[in-house]
Amino acid sequence: MLYYLFRFLEQWHIPGSGMWSYISFRSLLALVLSLVISVWFGEYFIKWMRSNGGTETQRDRTIDPYGQMKLGVPTMGGIIIIVATVVPCLLFGRLRNIYMLLMIVTTLWLGAIGFADDYIKLKVSKDGLHPKYKLLGQALLGLIIGLTLWLSPDAVIRENVSKQETLNGKQTTEVVIHKSEPVKSTTTTIPFVKNNNLNYSDTFFSWLGEHKSAGGWAFFVLLTTFLVMAVSNGSNLNDGMDGMCAGNSAVICVALGILAYVSSHIGYAAYFNIMYIPQSEELVIFLSAFIGALIGFLWYNAYPAQVFMGDTGSLAIGGIIAVVAIIIHKELLIPILCFVFLCESISVLLQVNVAKFGNKRGQKLRVFKRAPIHDAFRIQPGQLGDDLKILIKRPRGCWFESKITTRFWIITIGMAALAIITLKIR
Repeated sequence: MLYYLFRFLEQWHIPGSGMWSYISFRSLLALVLSLVISVWFGEYFIKWMRSNGGTETQRDRTIDPYGQMKLGVPTMGGIIIIVATVVPCLLFGRLRNIYMLLMIVTTLWLGAIGFADDYIKLKVSKDGLHPKYKLLGQALLGLIIGLTLWLSPDAVIRENVSKQETLNGKQTTEVVIHKSEPVKSTTTTIPFVKNNNLNYSDTFFSWLGEHKSAGGWAFFVLLTTFLVMAVSNGSNLNDGMDGMCAGNSAVICVALGILAYVSSHIGYAAYFNIMYIPQSEELVIFLSAFIGALIGFLWYNAYPAQVFMGDTGSLAIGGIIAVVAIIIHKELLIPILCFVFLCESISVLLQVNVAKFGNKRGQKLRVFKRAPIHDAFRIQPGQLGDDLKILIKRPRGCWFESKITTRFWIITIGMAALAIITLKIR
C-alpha cells in the first residue's frame, strides 16, 4: 500500500519518494520491519498463549529425552511468522503483482491448514487434523499455483540465448541475449549443465505434436502440486527441535532470494546465462520479509525454546520455499536447497516401510534408531528395547539438541552455497 502512495507522491516531486522504486530499499525495509514485528508481537503472543492454555501438555520421553523441559511451552508460533511476513508485504509490496499475490495466498492457505491441525491437537484430539485433509489442502493449493502460472498472462519469461559474436574480425566471443518477447513457457533450469534450459513440452511431450504445449503444462501443474506437498511435509518433519526448522529455512530463503534477484534483473540474468523473469523482483521483497520473520522467531525459538511454531508455521514454510523455486523456474534445485528436508522425508519413508516389511515376518526391524533422522541423534540404543533390530545404530551416543540443530544448519548452509554456485559451475 505504501508503495503505491509514494509512487503517487513521486509525481509531485516529493523528496525521497523515488526511493520506493528500488528493490534494495523496499526489501531492506521489509526485512527490518518483519524482524521488529516478530520480536515485538512474539512476546505478547507467548504471554497470551500461556494465559489461555495454548501450551504443550505432553511429550514422549522415548523420543525426546529432554521432553519434560518443554512442557508448558506455547505452540502455534507459526502465527508470529505469518503476521511478521504478511504485514511488510502488504505495506511495501506491489499488490497487483501476480507473484506477490501467489506468495501471500500460499502463506495464508498453508498457515490455515496448520492452524486447524494445531487447534485440534490442543482442544479436541492429540492426533490433530487427519493426514488426508492436510494432503488434500496441500494438493489443492499446488493445483491453484500451477494453473495460475499456466493461465495468467503475467507469468511469463524471456528465454536466454547464447550466440557467437566476432570482435575486430578475428576474435569470437559468446554473448548472452534474451528474446525480446516474453512468452509462456514450461522451461526450467538443470543444475551443473551448460546451456541448461530444459523445456518440459519439447523434451517429454514432443510426441503429442501440436498438443505438446498442453502436455508440458499439465506435467508442470502436476509437478507443482507434488513439490508443494513434498516440501511442505518435509519442513513439517524437520520441525522437531528448538530452532531447527526456522534456522534451516532462513538459510534456504537467503539462497532463494539471491536466485530470485538475479532472475529478475536482465543484466545479471544475461551475465549468469539464465532466463529473465519479468516482475519476479517482488519475490525479493517477500523473501526479505520472510527471512526477517524467521530470524525474529528464532529470538524465542532458539534452544531452550519459549515457543514452538507448530504445523501453523512448518507447513507454510515448506510451501513458501517450493512455490518460490517454481516461480523462478529453479524447481530442480529443490533437492539441493532442501537437502535436510529431503533426508527427513526419506528417513521416515524408509523407517515405515522397513518396519512393515519386518512385521510381516515377525521381526521388529528398523533402519534408524528413530525417524525423522534428527531424532536418531538424541536417542541411546538402549532406550529402544532389546527386541528391536536396528540396521544403522550410529551415532552410538546421545547428542545435545543444540549440537544437532547447529550441525543441521551447517549442512544447509553448505547445500545452499552449492545451489548458488550452480549459477557458474556448468
